[in-house]
Amino acid sequence: LGSIITQSFVGPMSDAGYFHILFWIALMLSVTPFYPTLVGWIPEKKRTKNEPGMAKLCSGCLFDKGSFQEKKVPFLVITACGLAAPIMAAVTTYASLGIGLAVSAVLLVAFTVATYFIFPPTFFKVFLAIILTYCSNVSIGSGLSYFYTADAACLPDGPHFDYTYYITITGVVGSVVNFFGVILYQYFLSGWRFRSALIFTIVIGALAPMIDLIIVMRWNVKIGIPDKVFFLLGNAIFENLVGILQSIPFSSIFAKIAPPGMESAVFAYTVGIANFCGMVSNLLGSGVIKWSGMTTVGDDCNFDALPNLIVIFSILIPTLVGIPATFLIPNVLQTENMIDWEKEQWYVSQRDGEEPLSEEDVENNNADDDRDGGDSRIESHLL
Repeated sequence: LGSIITQSFVGPMSDAGYFHILFWIALMLSVTPFYPTLVGWIPEKKRTKNEPGMAKLCSGCLFDKGSFQEKKVPFLVITACGLAAPIMAAVTTYASLGIGLAVSAVLLVAFTVATYFIFPPTFFKVFLAIILTYCSNVSIGSGLSYFYTADAACLPDGPHFDYTYYITITGVVGSVVNFFGVILYQYFLSGWRFRSALIFTIVIGALAPMIDLIIVMRWNVKIGIPDKVFFLLGNAIFENLVGILQSIPFSSIFAKIAPPGMESAVFAYTVGIANFCGMVSNLLGSGVIKWSGMTTVGDDCNFDALPNLIVIFSILIPTLVGIPATFLIPNVLQTENMIDWEKEQWYVSQRDGEEPLSEEDVENNNADDDRDGGDSRIESHLL
């Protein structure tokens, strides 16, 4: 609903040139979560300074020193991950695109090595699969946006979409499609194993850019289908449907690989590294567009390289990298445990002075989990 409301005015205001007003609206909306957080709308247990290991930093601010000391290394790595995006943004802004990509590569390698030594092997494999999958989706969306919205002086034979159509109409349709996409996934794909679901979504995801390729090559016009009709039926509906179908299994994976006692921190780590990889793919896409010789603005635009970029970076690479990466993920049902944290004994023996569990205890606990229907921390339904 929020997406529909926002997109309903962004397109017309962009056509009118009110970009500064849109900036201030976006800024105000970005700070709205602070109020419900501060007043306690989120149903969380309030910590007190009398709890063991809690230290008071200032008025209204407590620090769980005990948990931090027990799991210092993971917390430091997770904190560093949160700083990766600002570092990349600063380097790209004040240095150059190439240096930004180099720094991003170093950061990804550093987090991968740290994860290998800190977390269990299964977690590391899933983590590596996330990096490979998200980084392989090199985004050339900025080039496509310029192609779709270029005026007649820039691209005489282009679609010439205005922002009201390109952002508002297709955006509202896409939001509605996302809603039905969640329902379709629940009823048809939620019972599949993770690998099967991911491979299926990667394959159909490779078909979605064909819509852009057909429009860029002007094949739809040659067979008598107007750009707006083909884009609405193809890009706004099919590509949005594919996008939501691809995001759901990974959202479930992010939750399932979070260990007990560090759910929020590790969930933030995996989601954060996925978002960082998305930023890297956008940065790499900008570099690819720049280095391909495309001219996206002015009176003499050149989009000759765009079809090749679509085929290579939107179809071939995501498929050739993404499908093999799925084999790093345990081939379990989406309602089953992905990592047996009790068997891994990851930080369990240090928590509250507990003794490490014996193999017999682990097997008994696993049997209890099986009788209870799998992972008790994750609901069996996605909706």
